[in-house]
Amino acid sequence: MVSNETERLLTVALGGLASAAVAVALFVVYPRTLTDLFGVLVAIAAALVGLRFTSNIAGSLYPSYDVAEVAVEGPISRDGGGGPLPTSPGATPADDVVDQIDRADEDDSVDALLLKLNTPGGEVVPSDDIRLAAERFDGPTVAYATDVCASGGYWIASGCDELWAREGSIVGSIGVIGSRVNASDLAEKVGLSYERFAAGEFKDAGTPLKDLEDEEREYLQGIIDDYYDTFVERVSDGRDLEPEFVRDTEARIYLGEQAHELALVDHLGTRREIEAELADRLETDEVVIEEFEPERPLIARVGAGAQKVAYAFGAGIAGLGDGRGFRLRS
Repeated sequence: MVSNETERLLTVALGGLASAAVAVALFVVYPRTLTDLFGVLVAIAAALVGLRFTSNIAGSLYPSYDVAEVAVEGPISRDGGGGPLPTSPGATPADDVVDQIDRADEDDSVDALLLKLNTPGGEVVPSDDIRLAAERFDGPTVAYATDVCASGGYWIASGCDELWAREGSIVGSIGVIGSRVNASDLAEKVGLSYERFAAGEFKDAGTPLKDLEDEEREYLQGIIDDYYDTFVERVSDGRDLEPEFVRDTEARIYLGEQAHELALVDHLGTRREIEAELADRLETDEVVIEEFEPERPLIARVGAGAQKVAYAFGAGIAGLGDGRGFRLRS
């Protein structure tokens, strides 16, 4: 059986020969003059263009890759910050990641998914959307923690068959935190006061310009507890860990070596070792990995890649009640 690689090379070779033949027929008979010599140059250029064109076609018809790589890097949100230029360089638009995983799943050449994780966490529902996409993928799914796989990143990893990490990777932070700014004293000093117009007792719970009532505090804490229960359930089911063990981590972060000892990580290894493991699983000598990337306008790609920043620990699940001053994150 002829391999895709052989078919692709044959297509490129035939396309190049055909382009050269056509170019010669059009521009070269006997180069007796400068015009004829110019025709030779045009023929060569036309052959190169034709070779590039057929190479692109061959790459589409006979792809050589068998593993798709999708990256989750930076804080996770629905759209990466909003607008064509993300507010946080390196942020992960969850919808783009889901689209990449789905495209990989629909690609007949892709037999396995490598999900590269380098994220401190992110919004709850977008993180869960990525996890669900990884679970839908028809084939082996391997999550690979590079520098940081915390909070929402670990939430996503729970949807994969395995989680690999480096010894120095930061893993864990299985927890949720809520925070609000209490600016009521400052408002009083500068002569501002809060006047409430709301329908529903807890509609303005967490508003920073007023003190938090006991009932509001209990209500907001309940939301955090519900998110935490869901987080524990996702990790317990996906990683085959006891819920009490997951809770006992108390949202700690661990270096990869310790996370491996605690079974929070399946294997420690480098990217090369992961590729060797995937090759064994797919019963091939070696795997060829294709990076699946979102289709974005040029200005968005330039803006997202212009600068990389280091994010402090604590960036994580955020999104509940932003407009009211109450923030929920891991």
